[in-house]
Amino acid sequence: MLWETFSVVRDLSRLHDIASILIRYGWGDFVRVLGIGTVLERAGRILHWHAQPSEISQLEPAIRVRLALEELGPTFVKLGQVLATRVDLLPPAWIVELEKLQSNVPAVAFELIEAELVALLGKPIDEAFLKFDREPFAAASMAQVHRAELFDGTRVIVKIRRPGIDKKIEADLRILQHFARLIEHDMPEARRYQPTMMVAQFRRSLRREQDLLMEAHNIERFSQNFAGDETVHIPQVFWDYTCSTMNVQEELVGIAGTDLAAVRASGMDMPLLASRGADLVLKMILVHGYFHADPHPGNVIYLPGNRIGMIDFGMVGRLTDYRRQQLVNLLDALAHKDEEAMLQVLMDWTGDGEVDEAKLGYDVSELMFGYDNLQLKDVKIGAMLTEIAGLIRENSLVLPADLTLLFKALITLEGLGQQLDPEFHLVDHLTPFVRGVIAERYTPDALIKRGRRSLKDAFEVVAGLPRDLARLMREARRGHLRIDLDLKRLDQFGQQLDRASNRITMGILTASLVIGSSIVMTVDGWRFMGFIGFLLAFLNSLWVILSIWRSGN
Repeated sequence: MLWETFSVVRDLSRLHDIASILIRYGWGDFVRVLGIGTVLERAGRILHWHAQPSEISQLEPAIRVRLALEELGPTFVKLGQVLATRVDLLPPAWIVELEKLQSNVPAVAFELIEAELVALLGKPIDEAFLKFDREPFAAASMAQVHRAELFDGTRVIVKIRRPGIDKKIEADLRILQHFARLIEHDMPEARRYQPTMMVAQFRRSLRREQDLLMEAHNIERFSQNFAGDETVHIPQVFWDYTCSTMNVQEELVGIAGTDLAAVRASGMDMPLLASRGADLVLKMILVHGYFHADPHPGNVIYLPGNRIGMIDFGMVGRLTDYRRQQLVNLLDALAHKDEEAMLQVLMDWTGDGEVDEAKLGYDVSELMFGYDNLQLKDVKIGAMLTEIAGLIRENSLVLPADLTLLFKALITLEGLGQQLDPEFHLVDHLTPFVRGVIAERYTPDALIKRGRRSLKDAFEVVAGLPRDLARLMREARRGHLRIDLDLKRLDQFGQQLDRASNRITMGILTASLVIGSSIVMTVDGWRFMGFIGFLLAFLNSLWVILSIWRSGN
């Protein structure tokens, strides 16, 4: 199966690089389990299984994973950054380590992108811009950014995708998809994490991030959502220069969110900045259902007048109205320490997954008990969400993908607010939003809308009943009616039955050998063959006894 999976010759070279790096950082067992070594050896490529330096072997596993991902390149760095949002899958120590992954890489020489830039602009660079800085001021794994100035004096940034990156990313994604299939096939304990689905989601996310036109549309939507809000500034997109491999947007001139000393020296109102930043992100999540998925300090610009500017809209999160209502229910349950309401939301999030409701309920009760004597203002939302993620992880549950980005955004938001204002409490800003969303549920318009939807759904069920019954009867007449039974532990029962039948067969063969050998021993000249038969019967008996002893049954 593995050889067929990796039969595409064009990926073998990249596969060899990946396997070599994994071995060097102490993950040779993973390479062996997936059978990658066998594949490469059949293709004539040799792996050095003892290439791990001694100093690397002393590092913690999380550090070795981070270093390996950094060396594996842009696709795997992005994968690590996505895994850093999976607080429901990885323990805090791993999250902290993966958060150190940086997309910053050496810039591509301008000469290598100049021809493509001219082709995209449709004119020489000097005719498109009054000024253009050929030295990039930022370079990431997917694109690099140059400062420029339009002929009307507007300062802009030109983001252009790195040339030749698409083929490498596609090869990496193919290999990751193969890895996921093999993990699901060979590691049953990993199936609950749905690795093939996770890789598919990562593929979609990465392709959206590669598409700079998609980022421009994201910026435009955020700009529309915050039109008229004087406390927020979203960059303007210049569509005449924008396509899938390049976008041009307004440069926000202010103080980077990472430079707290400069913010303090400027005399800005830091508590007000923290408050406005929290309200900005919470409005994205709870009102618009469309939020910046990575609101860390590097993506925030503080502007004159204590305004908040946001940049880098390549990664965004979306919430359906139903998911937003679930989130509000969870936050309301946290605020009011309502165990039953919180348990109900978590059960809804598990979907079709198997869950021990009694254990989950007990864990929720234990979590709430830890907050019993705390006043609402003292509750740290980020810490509580981290505990909930740990609770989900301990119960072998997996958060829906849209919620993992949300959890990470809220945890990051609280940390950012506390950097600006030690007295910042996210719960103080969260409570009014939650109350507002709950109040909106019971407005006349909302009640009428839900009533209409319920009536429509009920009517469609009743109206479709004759059709569904007719289809059911037709399938039954054709002999196509099928009932699927999912019997728990059936696989284990089959294995036990298989082992029992093997023992019975060996027992019958042993008895036959004893009887046959006894007959042969009575014939002159054949006694030696009878002795051989007895010896084989003895060995078979030992095998049966040993197998029974080892199984414990």
